[in-house]
Amino acid sequence: MTGNRLEMVEREKWQFWIDRGGTFTDVIALAPDGRLTVHKLLSVAKDLYADAAIEGIKRLLNQGGMKSIEDNLIEGVRMGTTIGTNALLERKGDRTLLVVNRGFGDALRIAYQNRPDIFALEIVLPSMLYEHAIEISGRMSADGEEVEALNLREARALLQAEYERGFRSVAIVLMHSDRYPGHERQIAALAREIGFSQISASHDVSPLIKFVSRGDTTVADAYLTPLLTRYLDELSANLPATKLFFMQSNGSLTPANRFRGRDCLLSGPAGGVVAAAKTAKLAGYDKVIGFDMGGTSTDVSHYAGEYERSLENVIAGVRIRAPMMAVHTVAAGGGSILSFDGERCRVGPHSAGADPGPACYRKGGPLTVTDCNVMLGRVQPQFFPRIFGARHDQAIDLDVVHQKFSLLKQEMASASGCERTAEEIAEGFLEIAVETMANAVRKISTERGYDLRDYALAAFGGAGGQHACAMAEKLGIRTILIHPLAGVLSAFGIGIADTGLIRNKSIEMPLDKH
Repeated sequence: MTGNRLEMVEREKWQFWIDRGGTFTDVIALAPDGRLTVHKLLSVAKDLYADAAIEGIKRLLNQGGMKSIEDNLIEGVRMGTTIGTNALLERKGDRTLLVVNRGFGDALRIAYQNRPDIFALEIVLPSMLYEHAIEISGRMSADGEEVEALNLREARALLQAEYERGFRSVAIVLMHSDRYPGHERQIAALAREIGFSQISASHDVSPLIKFVSRGDTTVADAYLTPLLTRYLDELSANLPATKLFFMQSNGSLTPANRFRGRDCLLSGPAGGVVAAAKTAKLAGYDKVIGFDMGGTSTDVSHYAGEYERSLENVIAGVRIRAPMMAVHTVAAGGGSILSFDGERCRVGPHSAGADPGPACYRKGGPLTVTDCNVMLGRVQPQFFPRIFGARHDQAIDLDVVHQKFSLLKQEMASASGCERTAEEIAEGFLEIAVETMANAVRKISTERGYDLRDYALAAFGGAGGQHACAMAEKLGIRTILIHPLAGVLSAFGIGIADTGLIRNKSIEMPLDKH
């Protein structure tokens, strides 16, 4: 890359690389002449536009001299999205029906009987993604013997009844179907005949041994895929002739029609890992810590010559068995809410998001990490996007930040009897946030035996550059890399990622010298 141009063969059409985050949506346009143009806008602004990605494309095309989206001039759109992640965190996926063998209706709830917090007196288990489970007669043994014949008449009646109750998404999880999927295929065919629009069968979603993790992954796929499908339909309606590719959690792109719920949970952060690794390598560094601080959370990653991926993952209390970039996420972003309970100060885990956003966003939001930087003069209105206020054309609000910190100062002085300036309070909250993020880096590096003095810190994301020096000092890192497109580096990584597919399958065969 040279300046704001990408060194490549000139093309006839435009490309768009998009990272749709929880607070901001980042859009990079690659013009036919290789010129890169960047636009950042709020992910949620219902009074101004329906979809941030489409709006970003329109605005960048307008800068290129076109009044509207001319689909025949767009070569492709590459995107990462938090739609699935947010739906999982907030439990806002589609109503999902679970189909299991007779006697296994509560197997996924019982699971491995793990205690989320071993010292908690009151055990609060995460809610299940499926709304209802039905048990079907029929069972295969571990050796492929049909222990009990599949009762298709019973299966049809049960599925029909649930369809009439409003279920349209079904997860089919049967014993030993990773090796012997015949019964699952027959049930899937029945569900298709009845009219279910989303059918996730475990032998297709996660063809691996272990009933519980295979089942959880399949349920998550059925729960999230319909949301993605509806969003893809909206995009396709605006871009009917455009090739759409989506970033998968494993760090590779896939065509839109193959993008599934199981593969979407680290869609945006995976792009950041790819970009951090590739840009650091161009700068001469083979060992890098990725530090991606956005509006809602901070993602950290470790790279030492090859991508690190994990197969077993627990996200929002749900086991997902699919290849994912090894990204550690903490609830400390620019939008993380500051709180004081009378005794101690906290940063996060709750976020102000895009709506209402931080206090300075002019929507009546609470004080956040971003407001700390505003208070300290590290975020200045003239260098921040003018996208706030009733018409989304105003700068951030300095006055409300000073007012709210003044009130917080009085509250803390009354509770503790100790007088501190508003600036000292803001510094204190930033120290808490930095320590939280530094601990996340330690978990993926020093706690695994890596010496961070040999690493570069690749700081990116909308808030990464503001905290990079403090992070490096905490961790003992001597080199910081900040790319020219650091504020939108995840979108850049999505643009330069490879198209790929990772498949998993259990193979149980005897090993001998032959």
